[in-house]
Amino acid sequence: MADKNTFRVLSPTAILGYGYPLASFEAGLRRKPDLIGVDAGSTDPGPYYLGSGKSFTDRACVKRDLRPMLRAGIDNKIPVVIGSAGGAGAEMHLAWCREIVEEIAAEERLSFRLGLAHAEIEKSVVSKALQEGRIKALPGITPLTEDAIKESTSIVAQMGMGPIQELLAGGCEVVLCGRCYDPAVFAALPAARGFDTGLALHMGKILECAAIAATPGSGSDCAFGELTEDGFILSALSPERVFTCESTSAHTLYEKSDPYHLPGPGGELNLEDCTFTALGSGRVQVQGSVFVPSARECVKLEGARRVGFRTVSIAGTRDPIMIRQIREVLLAVENQVERLLKGEGVTGRMQFHVYGLDGVMGPREPQKVTQAHELGIVIEAIGATQAEADTVCSIARSSLLHYGYPGRIATAGNLAFPFSPSDMQAGPVYEFCIYHLLETEGEDLFPVEVLDVGS
Repeated sequence: MADKNTFRVLSPTAILGYGYPLASFEAGLRRKPDLIGVDAGSTDPGPYYLGSGKSFTDRACVKRDLRPMLRAGIDNKIPVVIGSAGGAGAEMHLAWCREIVEEIAAEERLSFRLGLAHAEIEKSVVSKALQEGRIKALPGITPLTEDAIKESTSIVAQMGMGPIQELLAGGCEVVLCGRCYDPAVFAALPAARGFDTGLALHMGKILECAAIAATPGSGSDCAFGELTEDGFILSALSPERVFTCESTSAHTLYEKSDPYHLPGPGGELNLEDCTFTALGSGRVQVQGSVFVPSARECVKLEGARRVGFRTVSIAGTRDPIMIRQIREVLLAVENQVERLLKGEGVTGRMQFHVYGLDGVMGPREPQKVTQAHELGIVIEAIGATQAEADTVCSIARSSLLHYGYPGRIATAGNLAFPFSPSDMQAGPVYEFCIYHLLETEGEDLFPVEVLDVGS
């Protein structure tokens, strides 16, 4: 490090594959970062990606983002750390991202030591922990069952800083992690070098989303963090953006049920005495963040299972007579569809998502009466097979299309369809069936692997 009392981190983009301006990235490199870190995953896109083994970001876009990062990291001897490979961080995702890294290395003639931190957990390990009473449900989640373990296509645990620190200490120049606690990507190396863990994790909590925490926010732009002995300073790398106390503190609240406490692997981030100070030139200093270790080491488990297949149909209505009584119309159609499905011996289910009424919040929508002049209606059908989902969607679509609601004048149909065919197969449907905490007991949950690439 140029200055042993400061640790500098370059975060190129909010999610690997979202993109970033090369001008911002190069501006960050000119500040001589000690680490290039990027988060590649999240549970935000839902269970499909963990269940299916697919990435929610495009391969070409991930490769585009990785190329400048790897080239700059190797050329300038800056460690590159990537968290939650492939989005969900299971073994298939890790292998997918590793292949991209190796492709770039071959094309750019790069040689480096690559560290892999695996996060997929054997079902037998989870079953044993369940039998021993070491697994508990997170708030709002039902207790874990053996059936959920057996039906999961993949189970991952969310690693903390330990595996990253082990690989970096072993001389790895690039570290690729399976499912990872997002802030750990940015905090592991400075914490290992003696910087305060609470400050490092809080800085990582913000940098994991790059310039989203700036004003105006963007997930496709870079951010820079400077960690010191008593705080950290955040700055944008584009002249279009600045960090403000408001934007920084708002992002500190991001994805949190408690504004002052953020639990994670190994402990909790306590922000009760946290302060935000504007330093001018679009920079904000954060101080007072404290890490409180847990009495027992816990990791979060995530697992997904397939629950059927989905077919959807998208339609719209502009009939004010129908819109005025849309809730009653949809309820009547649901009842009609239920009777028809029973008569056909079909056990699938359907749901209406009405945009302009409650398509975003559903039953939690406080505004019960819409003033919209038109509504968008998504018919979602789920069945045990794709054919069954197709049947449910077809019956629901035709029932709503020709339903004779009170006061209807036109008889040509109630819906306008933007696409033909109107019904679209959406493939397998997954749900999270494991979202629980595991109390560890010395298990090696995150084995590491070291490879020499391009040698």
